[in-house]
Amino acid sequence: MITKEPTIKENSVIENCELDEYTEVGVFNRLENVILGKFSYTGEYCILQNVIVKNYANIAAMVRIGATDHPIERPTLHHFTYRRKMFGLVAEDDIEFFNERKARKTIIGHDTWIGHGAIIKPGISLGNGCVVGSGAVVTKNVEPYAIVVGNPARILKYRFTTRQIEALEKIAWWNWPADKVLKNWEDFTLSIDEFIRKYEVEK
Repeated sequence: MITKEPTIKENSVIENCELDEYTEVGVFNRLENVILGKFSYTGEYCILQNVIVKNYANIAAMVRIGATDHPIERPTLHHFTYRRKMFGLVAEDDIEFFNERKARKTIIGHDTWIGHGAIIKPGISLGNGCVVGSGAVVTKNVEPYAIVVGNPARILKYRFTTRQIEALEKIAWWNWPADKVLKNWEDFTLSIDEFIRKYEVEK
């Protein structure tokens, strides 16, 4: 049973991260410079670097988010040019290089689903409610409620109509207090139009 306190499964490495309430990190994960919003979770063997994950994100196993790049503009791709301390070349690593990496935030929107083995490149934004298919490689921003598949990822379709998407974005249920979501959980099994009719007039 999930608990209000964050759950971190065994053999995971968490560095410089903020985990909100009801979050879960799967086994053998590595999270660096990550904010994990409430009720969001990761499956097994995920790697997230320099990522802001908003609320209710569903991240399947073996997902890579914010995959770091090697410096392709240099004569060599090898990390002896920026992890120089490892090779005994200088006393400190290339701080500017790593600061630039950290600054390229990947944003995962509310109520998203990232399928098994997907890769999300650094600096990408995924819109609320979107779905990334298993094995997809996302190299461009994804619009809210779009379903993207393939390598490179392309839009397959949208989950809902433009009108329904606009209504859901206005309702923004993912910002409700946790107890309101849990109290009204049955409403999330309604049809999309029934849900919108019930909540779109709330302020």
